[in-house]
Amino acid sequence: MVENDESIGFGMDSKFMRILLIIVTVLLLFAGPTYVPYMLSSGLNLSSAASMATGLALFIAGFLLMLFLVRKKVIE
Repeated sequence: MVENDESIGFGMDSKFMRILLIIVTVLLLFAGPTYVPYMLSSGLNLSSAASMATGLALFIAGFLLMLFLVRKKVIE
């Protein structure tokens, strides 16, 4: 039987790129809504609402990247 050799896309053929995307996803999901708003509010003296909105945006980006990786079967 011949297997279909489908390219995943976005350079995800290499193992390094897959691992890098998984690490970025985890950082966006966990560090995005926790550490980044804290650093923005205390380090840059940004308002609390703006830093929380940034954390929420990073969480959503991480969640969408996770969905992309699940659909491309990088994460099972």
